[in-house]
Amino acid sequence: MQVLDKAPQGWPCLVLNADYQPLSYWPLSTWPWQEAVKNVFLDRVDVVSSYKECVHSPSLTMQVPSVVALREFVPQNRFPAFTRYNVWLRDGFRCVYCGADDVHNLTFDHVIPRSRGGETSWENIVAACAPCNLKKGNRTPAEVGMVAKHIAMRPTMHQLQAQGRRFPPKYLHQSWLDFLYWDVELTS
Repeated sequence: MQVLDKAPQGWPCLVLNADYQPLSYWPLSTWPWQEAVKNVFLDRVDVVSSYKECVHSPSLTMQVPSVVALREFVPQNRFPAFTRYNVWLRDGFRCVYCGADDVHNLTFDHVIPRSRGGETSWENIVAACAPCNLKKGNRTPAEVGMVAKHIAMRPTMHQLQAQGRRFPPKYLHQSWLDFLYWDVELTS
């Protein structure tokens, strides 16, 4: 994780819920600076921190927001969408069978094959590398001597966000650090 003074592309703005927690850790809840400025003028957010850079209009100069907090709380108690990406996030971007973390070779696997009545659901889909998926084929893991490192289950939004904290983005602005809590080693 690298902390920079200036964003590599523009000035992204960290978006916090009304309780000053990020809306999302993975992907990290950010807006382009233009969206942040628009929401400041629409009175939807409070500016918590700003970049040194300013934007200008004919009648106004404004520092670019680096952190904003929503004025209305957005509940986070819903279940996450069942998507391929969220399955991979739940499983830590690793094959549940062999532990490989080659994200370019990651697929999803039906634990109980569809040909045997297995459903496409949180409880029957896991992340698997292509070699393990091919080895398992149209059989159950037990039939080929494979053991999943964890059971497929539907995560809550809080569980998925906790998992997302394990994967900090490559860019974090200094003004964001007081609001983000990553499971990474601290340096002095």
